[in-house]
Order: sequence, then structure tokens, then C-alpha cells
Amino acid sequence: QRGEHAQGKLVRVVEGAVLDVAVDIRRGSPTFGRYVAVELSGENHRQLFIPRGFAHGFAVLSPRALFQYKCDAPYAPQSEGAIAWNDPQIGIDWRLDPADVLLSEKDSRHPRLDEARKLFDYNTDYYAQR
Repeated sequence: QRGEHAQGKLVRVVEGAVLDVAVDIRRGSPTFGRYVAVELSGENHRQLFIPRGFAHGFAVLSPRALFQYKCDAPYAPQSEGAIAWNDPQIGIDWRLDPADVLLSEKDSRHPRLDEARKLFDYNTDYYAQR
């Protein structure tokens, strides 16, 4: 979510396992385009905070997963944005065979990071705007 509807998220997995990924999409950031990936599971009880200005995605690693989000702003579909899951410039190792990846129609059409038009700006405080 972008602009005034940007969200920070705290995520965890209650059942099963996922590879959870956050990508810095703040233009001008020293870590722009870099990512962190963490396995979250019902067994390890880890949580991940995804701040505003970071793209968020995950791959389900188990046959079933129950994922829980806590967001600091309501969902606003008109402010939604995304980048391609397999962008070669980012190079995320999803720990899955690409032939086994199932995507929704919507998720299969996202642009690469260098093609994305509306991103965040590193010098803007997205928490002070509320």
C-alpha cells in the first residue's frame, strides 16, 4: 500500500511454515532493492516486522499455513502496488522450484522493480504523515 495508506505489518505463522520476504523499495535508500528473508513457522514462533516503504511477499513451504498479520493502517485496495516475485535484479531465493510456483492472475502481471512507477522515497517519513 502506498501514500497515505502505507502500512507497517507485524506477521507471524501460527501453523505450517512460510518464507517471508521484505524488500526495500525506498528510492534513494542505501539498501534499495535489497531484501531479507526469514522462515516463519508455528514451531519457531518468529515474527517479522515489515515497515512502511518495504514490499512484502511470502512463499508457503508447508502443505498448509495459517498466516497472521497485524497492520497499523486499514487495507485500501486503491493504494495497492507490487513488484514481480522473480525479479532477477533482486534475486530472491524463494527455496522453491519456479516450475512449482502457483500465482494468481493479478500476481503474475507485476512489474520488475526498475519498471515500477510508484515507489517510496527514502527521505520521506511515512510515519509522521498520519
